[in-house]
Amino acid sequence: MRRDIEFNADGVTLRGWFYKPKKGKGPFPCVVMAHGFSGTKEMSLDKFAEAFVAGGLAVLVYDNRCLGASDGEPRSEIDPTWQRRDYRSAITFAQGQKEVDPERIGVWGTSYTGGTVCAVAAIDRRVKCVVSQVPFMRGHHNLQQFLPIGAVEGFHKMLDEDRARRVRGEPSAYLKMCSLDPNEPHVFPGSATYNFIHHYVDKDPKCTWENRVTLRSIEYMGEYDVMGYMEYISPTPLLMIVAAVDTTTPTDIALSCYARVQGPKALHVIQSDHYAAYIEKFDDTSAAAREWFVKHLCR
Repeated sequence: MRRDIEFNADGVTLRGWFYKPKKGKGPFPCVVMAHGFSGTKEMSLDKFAEAFVAGGLAVLVYDNRCLGASDGEPRSEIDPTWQRRDYRSAITFAQGQKEVDPERIGVWGTSYTGGTVCAVAAIDRRVKCVVSQVPFMRGHHNLQQFLPIGAVEGFHKMLDEDRARRVRGEPSAYLKMCSLDPNEPHVFPGSATYNFIHHYVDKDPKCTWENRVTLRSIEYMGEYDVMGYMEYISPTPLLMIVAAVDTTTPTDIALSCYARVQGPKALHVIQSDHYAAYIEKFDDTSAAAREWFVKHLCR
């Protein structure tokens, strides 16, 4: 059973869905979840939520601020600091639902929010269980691996020019998220991101995703680093799901962060690339996450 929800997060209204199990007597443990980077809830989060509900869990799904159905300006700006705070507001809202046991809250994040939920779990002891899927963990390090050789100088010049615009009082410029045209400036090179996004956008006319992000979002991405939070996650149980051949959120960076966690923890490796976690390997990743939540929240 699903209903639309909205809640106040420091003056901004965030919107999403609340799911509760069809069977069983509440109050239920609840998983709070949001998509990565510019993703919106229609891009697979309904499927993950349904998989978790099948395990007897309530689920709160929402769009990050400035994206999808949620409010926030400027549109299509991704600020990881605010996303951490918004997860905590979402937890508070979830705890207030009559169907939810406020003492049994889990968080799930993927890609960009895969790192975010690690930071949230480290600083918010209301979180009793965390699943981090194909996580983006260290922005500067990630960008060094992600950017093509020879593109770094132009990339920084673009960000410097945008900062100059903002100092003059002008808004941050926009950059496309993805494109199949290698000559068109965009954030994620190659066809993988484009194909993943259009797998959902082309099928769902209600999908609210926009093919743009502010350049300030890219600057925030370079400053984003959750390595320092990892050792503070314990004793909250962490499941990290990584893709063995992930070039979007490099596997080696995720594993180096995982190594800093004392535990309890578990590592689940899928033999695929980043985006298979949502589609080809969905049954695998959703089942692993559900089992982790059930093990640590349904007792």
